[in-house]
Amino acid sequence: MTQTRPVVLVTGANSGMGKATALAFAKQNAQVVMLCRNEPKGLEAQQEIIDESGNENIDLILCDFADLSDVRRFAADFTAKYDQLNVLVNNAAIITTKRQETVDGYELQFGVNHLAPFLLTNLLLDKLKASAPSRIINVSSGAYKFGNISFEDLHSRHKYRTFKVYGQSKLANILFTYELSRRLEASQVTTNCLHPGAVSTNLGIDRKTGFGKTIVKMLRPFFQTPAEGSRTAIYLATSKELEGVTGKFFVHQKEVETTKKTHDRGLAAQLWKVSEELVGISEGSNPFK
Repeated sequence: MTQTRPVVLVTGANSGMGKATALAFAKQNAQVVMLCRNEPKGLEAQQEIIDESGNENIDLILCDFADLSDVRRFAADFTAKYDQLNVLVNNAAIITTKRQETVDGYELQFGVNHLAPFLLTNLLLDKLKASAPSRIINVSSGAYKFGNISFEDLHSRHKYRTFKVYGQSKLANILFTYELSRRLEASQVTTNCLHPGAVSTNLGIDRKTGFGKTIVKMLRPFFQTPAEGSRTAIYLATSKELEGVTGKFFVHQKEVETTKKTHDRGLAAQLWKVSEELVGISEGSNPFK
């Protein structure tokens, strides 16, 4: 599908910050592609975005980030349908109080929060390069400070502590961003990451049981709205002053320095290699197999 308007892909776009981000781009008259796991919620959000923005160019494509084969299927479908990709916002994330696994047998938070966007981004890199200048935005979190990349137990089989595991996945987001920016130096594709601040979303609600709804509701008055939380992602994706800026971390639309471990190139390279092995891609391979 040849587009005259920019094509923006937002993952986890049916609620919270993802929905607010998709709406903001819709209001800018972009062609918005919503990646959502839940079809009824996705369709409802799609219609609400169309109604509120007046933009009919809102596409919904289903994908479950807990299934890497589904990520591959999505990337193939997107690539076949769209000739360009100007902005990729990797927003989808999950936090779970009990250890769960993805379809591929990986710990759920690490799989959904890091491995799925790592695979998706790599599968769409050719499209992003062909559409350059283009931008990749990775939504991380200040919780990265609580995490370490535990290569001896990446999938938390021996010890599961919710925020340590979540922190590991968010640290992985930053290491991925920084390493990707180095690998894309010769291109016109930039990649940055951000901490959105404390945002009232459904992130802490169990996908299967709904556990956590009461706590989230009680805390909501103390958090930013999803629209407020999405501002930095939109700024990174659209600001003219950030043309050519890459490999940075932002909070409240301002660049912030991250801790020493995020700049460990050896750690980032090792994580990249291990991630490639886990998702089943390598340089020169057919990414859609």
